[in-house]
Amino acid sequence: MVPGIAEGEALVSHETISGWGGIDPAKGVIIERRHELFGVCFTGKILVFPGAKGSSGWSGFFQSTRLAGTAPLAMLFTNITTKVALGAVVTRVPSMTGFDRDPVEVISCGDWVRVDAGAGIVEIKPAE
Repeated sequence: MVPGIAEGEALVSHETISGWGGIDPAKGVIIERRHELFGVCFTGKILVFPGAKGSSGWSGFFQSTRLAGTAPLAMLFTNITTKVALGAVVTRVPSMTGFDRDPVEVISCGDWVRVDAGAGIVEIKPAE
């Protein structure tokens, strides 16, 4: 989706993420009350999630994280939609989709992940 290399700690959501009303772009925090990661900050993490939900405002909210300096380091997602594709492009972080195995099931919160989106490679070092 978006080439580049990033590495860092994984933050994994088994639920889709809403942009408008689901994140606080100024803080880089998930604010959707019923979300499994409510109150968790994604800034400086490799965000692993199924995809986007909600309106077309999703991309605008994630672009705001880039402008505010609160964006994730990279995004790995399984369900491609126009919302998440545009969000990845405007956020300008390495982003991938189209995996042979579901990253949401293979990667755990706290794992160290290296993403080379240009080469299509994800390396995982499990958390201890």
